[in-house]
Amino acid sequence: MTTTLITGGNRGLGHEIARRLVQAGQTVWIGARDAGNGRKAADRLGAGFVQLDVTDDASVDAAVETLRARVGHLDILVNNAGILGEVTAPEDMTADQVRHVYETNVFGLVRVTHAFLPLLRKATAPSVVNVTSGLGSFTLTHDPERVESQYPLAAYGSSKSAVTMLTTQYARTIPDVRFNAVDPGQTATEFTGHIGHSVEEGAEAAVRIATLGPDTPTGTVTDRVGTLPW
Repeated sequence: MTTTLITGGNRGLGHEIARRLVQAGQTVWIGARDAGNGRKAADRLGAGFVQLDVTDDASVDAAVETLRARVGHLDILVNNAGILGEVTAPEDMTADQVRHVYETNVFGLVRVTHAFLPLLRKATAPSVVNVTSGLGSFTLTHDPERVESQYPLAAYGSSKSAVTMLTTQYARTIPDVRFNAVDPGQTATEFTGHIGHSVEEGAEAAVRIATLGPDTPTGTVTDRVGTLPW
């Protein structure tokens, strides 16, 4: 049976991805900073729970040891945890504000990926799914017909540009693990102020990649429609 870990899986998009993958027959582990909320979400879904703060080395290392002891391997890692940060005009943005966003969205992804690679390599067809955003796309943020061009979110958007590039670099240099990035689009969750399409639609790209099994490609960047322009 496929074992999947989803960071930030206790609510919103991560929760919906977890729900769908449990429904698909996978053994899903929800990683969340808050143990109380994480366990409640896991119990609702019939998933496992592991305390996981992607910004903390000790927390990530402890999560690795938990899954090593309980499962022994990891088939799929979904790097979903992310924050918006302060909504600040680019001219007023400080280095500390950007650093705060990058600590979760970029450095957290690298920290978790690096720590879990040994467990992923124990799987038959290991896969990493990184949640990116069209707000990090040069093409979409310059297209006045696209919603991405309406939000000057420099810290968040640039962090997602980094997520996409990290994904492609991992894919090019780690051939024994599949790496793909997915964009949920503007999804109606607490993260977006409940603006956008349904959470079910937002989860589609991640769920599709996470259920391809041995046919999973590597180095792709997609949304629920197809290839995401960059």
